Amino acid sequence: MTPVFYADYIAELRALFSELDQTPELFQTFDLHIELLASGSMVVYETRRKKGVTDSLYYGRSGRTGASRQLSRQVAFTAIDRFFSFGEFLALAGSAADGQVLDENFPSCAVKLSYRKKGHPKARSMLMVFIGFNDQADALSFAEIAGTRLPLIATRPFSTDKAFEWR
Repeated sequence: MTPVFYADYIAELRALFSELDQTPELFQTFDLHIELLASGSMVVYETRRKKGVTDSLYYGRSGRTGASRQLSRQVAFTAIDRFFSFGEFLALAGSAADGQVLDENFPSCAVKLSYRKKGHPKARSMLMVFIGFNDQADALSFAEIAGTRLPLIATRPFSTDKAFEWR
């Protein structure tokens, strides 16, 4: 099975993430939750707007101690934007079975997003988990090793009950 690449998808998601972070007033509603796992630690960027009120939370959790601490919006945004700047991405197809874990040597990012821009007729939503790589060669090497134990997406567009590109 050959996995599909998501660099083009992430480029669009990165632009949308930047727009939502810098100009949230362009959106009628949104609900964004991103969890970035890198170097044994986690960064969470969570923000939502409903009925004109925006609520946000940004925090990090140490992988060694498990202790959480609040982060500034800019620190959380920068960490996630840095992940989105990788050269290539693979995505998980649904949830992994019990006992399966992602390789800590490769950063991964879970993204749950739903939004509706002002003046647009309908809302859009997506829910996926991405793994970041320097380039396609690194992604293919990872897929050869991990593809037998992790469910990687092999066809696009991808849509299941638990994970989906866009609805």
